[in-house]
Amino acid sequence: QCGVFLHSRRRIEPWEFEAFFDPRELRKEACLLYEIKWGASHRIWRNTGKNTASHAEVNFIEKFTSERDSDSPISCSITWFLSWSPCWECSKAIREFLSQHPRVTLVIYVARLFWHVDQQNRQGLRDLINSGVTVQVMRVSEYCHCWRNFVNYPPGKEASCPTYPPLWTTLYALELHCIILSLPPCLKISRKRQNQLTFFRLTLQNCHYQTIPPHILLATGLIQPSVTWR
Repeated sequence: QCGVFLHSRRRIEPWEFEAFFDPRELRKEACLLYEIKWGASHRIWRNTGKNTASHAEVNFIEKFTSERDSDSPISCSITWFLSWSPCWECSKAIREFLSQHPRVTLVIYVARLFWHVDQQNRQGLRDLINSGVTVQVMRVSEYCHCWRNFVNYPPGKEASCPTYPPLWTTLYALELHCIILSLPPCLKISRKRQNQLTFFRLTLQNCHYQTIPPHILLATGLIQPSVTWR
């Protein structure tokens, strides 16, 4: 009942996990790690996917719909761990997929935000969230979960999940907050080709200070408590 493609589980290599999910890397390709749970069963089906001619999200949807009846009475909960957040076209495809499968729920964790200054991508994520999809930036707990369950780590290295400075994920989470609240972008990302370094810059406007809860801004460590909140 779960479809053939859900049984063929493939773990990715440690170097692949780091290349795709390091929040400081701006790798063009996307990687999708996913979990599916059917009904009241405690069994979780896991698999991986990447971009081909289509985005990883669309590949998943096409596989799922080709092997699953949309009228099935069995509920299904899906969790995605994406190296990039969905673009606006994928966000639209996901919403259409969920409208055709009302018993499916989806939670999405992302390592990075895809072209987050693009207004269509921002609106796409807002529409996705407003339709009931949970979208969050990956934290340490999600990275460790993916390492244990999706990575072909060396024997005895189960606890050796790569760690990244929390500032990167905090900044992405702050920008996602801005997207949800329909605020202008506050996170600027640039990359110097000479040394392949990625630079993050926080640019806050009055509307950010007025709307975003102070504890969220303070969590970046880049804002001082002495700032006057307007």
